[in-house]
Amino acid sequence: MSSVLGVSVGAGAIRVAIPHPGNSAERFVATAFDVQAMPVGEQHSMDDVAAETVGAVFGSAPEIAATALAYRNEQHARTLRGALARRQLTNYELVPEVAAAREFLRATGELQGYRTVALYDLGSSGLSVSVIDVESGQVSHSERTSDISGDYLDSLIREQQIASGRIEHPPTAQGLAALDGVCRQAKEQLSSTTAVAVPSEHGLVLLSQENFEALIMLAVESSARMTRDVMMRSEQAVQAVFVIGGCARIPLIARILERWMGMPVLVPADPETVIVRGAALLARPAQVAVPAPVPQAPGPGSADDTVQLAPVWLSEDALRRARKRNKARVTSTLGSKVGAVGAGRRRELSVAGVAVGALVVVAALGIGLGWGQSVLRGDSQSNTSASTSVPVAPPRASADPSVAPTTDATNASVAAPTPNWQAPTTTTAPPPPGPPTIVVPGLPPIVVPTIPPLLPPFPPRQ
Repeated sequence: MSSVLGVSVGAGAIRVAIPHPGNSAERFVATAFDVQAMPVGEQHSMDDVAAETVGAVFGSAPEIAATALAYRNEQHARTLRGALARRQLTNYELVPEVAAAREFLRATGELQGYRTVALYDLGSSGLSVSVIDVESGQVSHSERTSDISGDYLDSLIREQQIASGRIEHPPTAQGLAALDGVCRQAKEQLSSTTAVAVPSEHGLVLLSQENFEALIMLAVESSARMTRDVMMRSEQAVQAVFVIGGCARIPLIARILERWMGMPVLVPADPETVIVRGAALLARPAQVAVPAPVPQAPGPGSADDTVQLAPVWLSEDALRRARKRNKARVTSTLGSKVGAVGAGRRRELSVAGVAVGALVVVAALGIGLGWGQSVLRGDSQSNTSASTSVPVAPPRASADPSVAPTTDATNASVAAPTPNWQAPTTTTAPPPPGPPTIVVPGLPPIVVPTIPPLLPPFPPRQ
């Protein structure tokens, strides 16, 4: 059966809380948790000890499915993350101490009927006062001070005992720390009795309730003034003050606050464990990301069967077969492309061959006709002209009519002589039309020679 773990890190002790099996949020009471406190000396880092504690609990209680650690401020949260990361702990979440306290007070029903409350948290290292909205949990205003703390109250008792002459002043720092521990015990016992006598190696610590309240009166009143100022700065209608922390058991604190605030001042049961139990309530299992599905190896007939898409776990044989298939596919593709290119070139050569054949036939026809006329006339000049009248195709037909094509001279040599008559001078003869041409796509224009008359012209009349 799974469970959750709550952790709070104080200045002098680390507390862990595990809910009892079968308890729900509606039935939580002070005895519904297994809570343990571990004092930590000043020579150790509280965050490192907290990380070690969480790791030890994980090792001894594998049923822990979620862990929540309460932090005081952002700086505290960063140091906690660093300590947990050094020990490779990941299944946890960090929650603010104010949120943890609110969660527990809501679960026990103590916040029922209130809209806005003030949280007075007095611990061993200082005092935190926060104004929070009960429904949303939003903090309107919060302040912290070290002018009053549990350690400061212990030092007041120590100095009073030394000044009375019953306790010798310890010569070392370790002796002072030990005497402070004895004074702390006396302070805690005075929450339920009127006088205490606690022995120590330096003497007997004797303290009455009346003397103790006289020692701490000014400090408690200063904290009440601070609480009132925080409530005024929040600009919220605070309805009650809840006192939590290790010093919340001192009866004088609740009385002074009620007198200064003029509103109910409530102290929950076991106020020093409110935060750690609230952290346990906020613990949720970490959300584990669902890994993306691993792509399957494509089948042998798949179009996407490439080596690049093969997963890393593919065997060497499968990779070799994939490479062979890729090579065959590439070879087939290149062959088809080369064949298409060759077919296209063959088609181009066929068209060119037809065009050249047509050109040869036309040229032969023209040459044959020219030579036949020369034989009928028996003119040596015509023979000479005909021998040099092979038509040459120009690179491009000229669009300018004033430029005569090269075949005009040949046509003139084989044509009949011009009749002896005078052209009229009043009109201008139109330019001779251009020679007929044959246009074949992909080849220069082919000029068709003019066929001369078969019979010579009649002689002019006398």
